[in-house]
Amino acid sequence: MARITFDDVSLTLDGRQVFGPASVVLEQRRIGVIGQNGAGKSSFLRLMAGLVKPDSGQVRLGDSDVYSDRKAVLAGIGVIFQNPDHQILFPTVAEEIAFGLTQLGASKAEAHARALRVLEEQNRANWADRQCYTLSGGQRHFLCLMAVLAMEPDVILLDEPYAGLDIPTSARLHRQLDSLDQSLVMITHDPAQLEHYDRVIWIDGGRVEADGPPAEVLPRFISEMERRGAC
Repeated sequence: MARITFDDVSLTLDGRQVFGPASVVLEQRRIGVIGQNGAGKSSFLRLMAGLVKPDSGQVRLGDSDVYSDRKAVLAGIGVIFQNPDHQILFPTVAEEIAFGLTQLGASKAEAHARALRVLEEQNRANWADRQCYTLSGGQRHFLCLMAVLAMEPDVILLDEPYAGLDIPTSARLHRQLDSLDQSLVMITHDPAQLEHYDRVIWIDGGRVEADGPPAEVLPRFISEMERRGAC
């Protein structure tokens, strides 16, 4: 995994500190991020993707500042948001996949050809001219994944990728994600999804409450959530 470094990073939104200060280095192949709603998980991901500027400190992908060096980040980090409708911009499936490739410098013709190859590789060639709005929720999630994979990033960030999906669709997406060579950083409310991961980071109140192997972090997290639920 390309190394992502948080160097004394903090973020304030609307006058409230939502993350940090924190210094962490992310370099494992599979990293999970857990925490309650509003704990700062999505802010952590947005900082990682260079979508917001930290108030202090720096986030780097390798040696590149993720906020100021957008070209390096586009090539190195892909993001899949919780709601695919917040991510899909174009009318047809092929156009949506091709867009990211043009952002990396490919011509429209090259991007379109690559989009068709990706669809062929994923056994979805018949989707090329489909209107994105005709896809189901799970299919739109899969479209976002294909668009990210077409760009061949080193790291894929996922914000609650299973939210709103039925059990069969979740199972298919789970198999697809597990098969990827890319490193994954996944936010989830479901600790069971992270049991086989290399590392789990628990964010609480914008700070790193625990960080380590799933067998150490998940029982602490579950116990604390049960305690808070009983109050």
